[in-house]
Amino acid sequence: MSVQLLGPAEIRALAEALDVTPTKKLGQNFVIDANTVRRIVKTADVRPGEKVVEVGPGLGSLTLGIIEAGASVTAVEIDHRLAARLPITCAAQGAPEGSLTVVDADALRVTELPGEPETLVANLPYNVSVPVLLHFMESFPYLRKGVVMVQAEVGHRLAAPPGSKVYGAPSAKAAWYGPWRVVGNISRQVFWPVPGVDSVLVGFTRDPEARGTEQERAQTFKIVDAAFQQRRKMLRQALAGVLGGTAAEAAAVLEAAGVAPTARGEELTIDAFLAIARASLAA
Repeated sequence: MSVQLLGPAEIRALAEALDVTPTKKLGQNFVIDANTVRRIVKTADVRPGEKVVEVGPGLGSLTLGIIEAGASVTAVEIDHRLAARLPITCAAQGAPEGSLTVVDADALRVTELPGEPETLVANLPYNVSVPVLLHFMESFPYLRKGVVMVQAEVGHRLAAPPGSKVYGAPSAKAAWYGPWRVVGNISRQVFWPVPGVDSVLVGFTRDPEARGTEQERAQTFKIVDAAFQQRRKMLRQALAGVLGGTAAEAAAVLEAAGVAPTARGEELTIDAFLAIARASLAA
């Protein structure tokens, strides 16, 4: 039996049977279009035999699309009703035995993933997409690549280069792990309920070598946060609090890192932020 994807009628019937009303609080918008599901899976270049992690599988639309491509899925779901029903739905739709593992948990608190999947494919809840992505990149070094569907504004921010109007703390932190890019637009009409915002697909590949140590990453992220909390200020002022306490002390660390004290955070690459972190740790 081949894997059958879910259509709008099956999704609504499942939601009704489970007494699930998509909620804004959990950022739930279910994908009801099989062609969109297949497009996401194809964009993520999911191959037979691959191990994939999915966050927020919901009623299983995307889960079935990943399994249809021949991959196995570890699905992390915070809603107990949805987590309990997912294996039943997938089996009924023809998913092979052993192709699905469900982790009934909050994705922000998960510390290990069965099978150490290399690929992340997910329709991420809008309100937690950046924290979830950063948590997964930090916690699971075996995650090599992925494609996630997020709110357009968030996606463009994640993929923004230095100097861009939307470049900010999420852009710099995401870049720590490797390059991110917007790889597709998604119509609002493929969701139920129809969201009030546009969505995009964002793809990433992890750099083969770690950028720095865990201590350097923590210090870099602290500096990134401080730089963008006062993004209009020069770095010697914005970073005074984390680099010694005064603008003069901050300027000395910045100069040691080869960064102009008069620069602003939005001009800096993640490697420049790392250079500041290293100079501050050495001071």
